[in-house]
Amino acid sequence: MSPRTNDDTPKRAPAPAPAALAEGPAEPPAGPTAGRAGPPPGAGAEDRVAAVRRVAAASATRAGRADRGDAGTARAERAGAEADDSGTPRQRHDAAHDGPGTAPEPPGGAGGPSRPAPGQPVAASAPPRAEPAHPPTPSASPAAQPLPPQTGSGSPGAAPEAGGSGQATVAAAAGAVTDEDRGRAVRRAREAGRRGRALHMAGCALLLAVALTAGAVAVGAARGGGDAVAAAAPADGNPAVQAGADLDAGVASLQAHLRAQPRDHNGWASLGLAYVEQARTKADPSRYPQAEQALRRSLDLRPGNDAALAGRAALAAARHDFTGALAYADRALAENPYSERALCSRIDALVELGRYDEAARAADTADRRRPGVPVFTRYAYVRELRGDVAGARAILERALDTATGRGDIAYVATQLGHLARSQGDYAGALHHYARALAADDSYLPALEGRARAQAASGDRATAVRNLERIVARAPLPSPLIALGELYEERGERAKAREQYALVDAWTALARANGVDADLETALAAADHGDTAAALRAARAEWKRRQTVHTADALAWALHVDGRDAEALAYARRATATGYRNALFLYHRGMIERGAGHRAEGRALLTEALGLDPGFSPLGARAARTALEETR
Repeated sequence: MSPRTNDDTPKRAPAPAPAALAEGPAEPPAGPTAGRAGPPPGAGAEDRVAAVRRVAAASATRAGRADRGDAGTARAERAGAEADDSGTPRQRHDAAHDGPGTAPEPPGGAGGPSRPAPGQPVAASAPPRAEPAHPPTPSASPAAQPLPPQTGSGSPGAAPEAGGSGQATVAAAAGAVTDEDRGRAVRRAREAGRRGRALHMAGCALLLAVALTAGAVAVGAARGGGDAVAAAAPADGNPAVQAGADLDAGVASLQAHLRAQPRDHNGWASLGLAYVEQARTKADPSRYPQAEQALRRSLDLRPGNDAALAGRAALAAARHDFTGALAYADRALAENPYSERALCSRIDALVELGRYDEAARAADTADRRRPGVPVFTRYAYVRELRGDVAGARAILERALDTATGRGDIAYVATQLGHLARSQGDYAGALHHYARALAADDSYLPALEGRARAQAASGDRATAVRNLERIVARAPLPSPLIALGELYEERGERAKAREQYALVDAWTALARANGVDADLETALAAADHGDTAAALRAARAEWKRRQTVHTADALAWALHVDGRDAEALAYARRATATGYRNALFLYHRGMIERGAGHRAEGRALLTEALGLDPGFSPLGARAARTALEETR
């Protein structure tokens, strides 16, 4: 979503760092080497994707074994812990929440929504911070301004994904994949690529397997998230868990702490949330089962503790289980009405379920209780979905003015960049992305946004180079499709097919780790894959939730299947809230045209190109061609 900030927001002292946690590098993953994940040299695209799918199936099997093993460990530890825990009274807002195991909240969006790339669902938003020991003093905030009325019927929106997760056994918890591991894999893949196309394809499979499943192969768990699947991230409340290398160090510290104190329920909740953040920042779905195990362990040790319940809400949202996310958020808020993560996850879930009026009220409540960047970002997104771009921009700008942590600055500046790019202001977008990258030069959403803005403004060569670097590091659907379309636009169809094949492989891995990827499947398959599969996925997602994004996906899947008359109602619903999205306008314009409403179609295609002329290399070209044909 989007933020809204207030210069008068009361300042809260950061949560104390977990003093008991020892610093140190994470233990190397045990088990099969990454090299076994890829197909043999010379393998073709089909072999490469089949190999990645086998890795996905294997990681799902291992995740199940890890669950069963962890349950036994938990029972054994509980038996030894009963004497210590039986007489400990439960406390809601004291050291039990703020001590060594307090749930960390890395910067970037611990459970919040983020603006989607063209054709993609919303990603994660700014993360919630450590929970306060008492209600914060209320203050007037920009979010308090009334929302503009909804401009039409229909329900939609895409919400961010939240995070929370961890592995339940300490031994499994140690199996993290480091950036060095990924770097070595990338270099090997690049060297393979230089030796020829066939070997390059094998290297791509190896890279995807390492980037997305190495953690699962090592310890028997899996995780997913990324652009199209957004995962949430925590905020700057706990220095033990931050972005990038700091996040890895925080995870290592929590692992060491839990080896020494395995019955610390707050520590397990923190580790679970940290795994969700790693899933988001490292494009590694294998972290989700690990997160689930850690959060379950926390709840076994202290049933009903709000940190773990809020973590389960964030994890459910990251997996696109928004009904589950809402239920967990409500349970957490019953325990602690001021839980920022639960407040934010509740907004996210309502947005992603298409319940926009309720989401607006939830944002008002969150703003009264916990004003700050995580809530502001969501507030801005609710406004944007209703067509109030100026209001969303004002909220984000004030949020950026008050942001202090690197993660918050990178996140909010990136959201401003996305908003500017979606309105055709590419120079402004590049300015905001530059600010985000000055705060965190490895922040993937800013790197991808910059590449998209470069492509939209005509600098295709630079955009391709930057997207190639991004997918080498994180082969997620959004940058893969963006790169594939740029390849396709310049006639490099074989390279484009490689990117689309990796999207299919990523989807298999995400599903193996509990992620509902139907929206991503529908969007990618409609334009670059199997139209029947796109329609099946879009219908399945529409049954689960009726939002502007699912309405648009179903409309477009029906259109490419030649069913414009049926598609029209969904296309109109996707644009009914006033959400200014050039891709939605383009889709509806083509559908209106196909249904025989040529004047309406022409007006919508003209509006799409006027709003954001570079919204998609192939889509913009198709829109211009359609306009020329109707002259």
